[in-house]
Amino acid sequence: MRANGDNKAGARAQKRTKGDGGKEQLSTKDYERALNKLHVELVKLQQWVVHKGLKVCIVFEGRDGAGKGGTIKAITERVSPRVFRIIALPAPSDREKTQMYVQRYIQNFPAAGEIMIFDRSWYNRAGVEYVMGFCTKEQHKRFLELCPNMERIVVENGIILIKIWLEVGKKEQERRFAARIEDPMRQWKLSPMDVESYGRWYDYSRARDMMLEATDTKTAPWYIVRSDDKRKARLNAIAHILSMIPYKKVPREKVKLPKRSNKGQYDDQASLEGRNFVPERY
Repeated sequence: MRANGDNKAGARAQKRTKGDGGKEQLSTKDYERALNKLHVELVKLQQWVVHKGLKVCIVFEGRDGAGKGGTIKAITERVSPRVFRIIALPAPSDREKTQMYVQRYIQNFPAAGEIMIFDRSWYNRAGVEYVMGFCTKEQHKRFLELCPNMERIVVENGIILIKIWLEVGKKEQERRFAARIEDPMRQWKLSPMDVESYGRWYDYSRARDMMLEATDTKTAPWYIVRSDDKRKARLNAIAHILSMIPYKKVPREKVKLPKRSNKGQYDDQASLEGRNFVPERY
């Protein structure tokens, strides 16, 4: 039976809440239901990648505060960390600074049966390094020239390369930064570099545009996800990744637990008496 009038409006209100600017946002219930369905598919994808020995590389880039960490967490919270592996490299060491620029990234590329997720990547040179002056203009220009060729070689060697850019708006980024300042559980997310990037919005916009112009290729295209609504962004990113890798459900034999042997039976709880146990505070 369909709802009418006030009942119909009430039903919609239960399913969705209003966000900034009056835009509809997914309710917690709807979000968790959709995310659970996608998690089931991610497990199927994981089994297929291992079964077929696929090599997958997923790059997440975007402005500070765009939601990269939360999206990656949503992807990986129900799968094996031995298959879905997160690569979040620190600043290069003195030794790494003398190496070929992409060298420390290439050594983290996937082997058969692995999905490597880069929480920022070699595209640091196209973004933060360029804007903050950590590389020269010549190094930046050279990177944009060589990157498409490097990625073409990666793809031709059998790696499925998926590049995702999370795009957050000015007002939403400001709101998220302000929340990080006030919330003691989020303050660790706000680095001095984040604060500096806030004041250089248009410098980052121009760097983004140059990056897309040079590296959004047919072989390795960029896919942009609007991320003002974190929940929708996470769902859309996961659904897109699933659509980019053809997979099937891998047949599995039904598992049956064997009977426990009583050979050598003894009171294995009494033998723990006198040991140090964690206090049961909850």
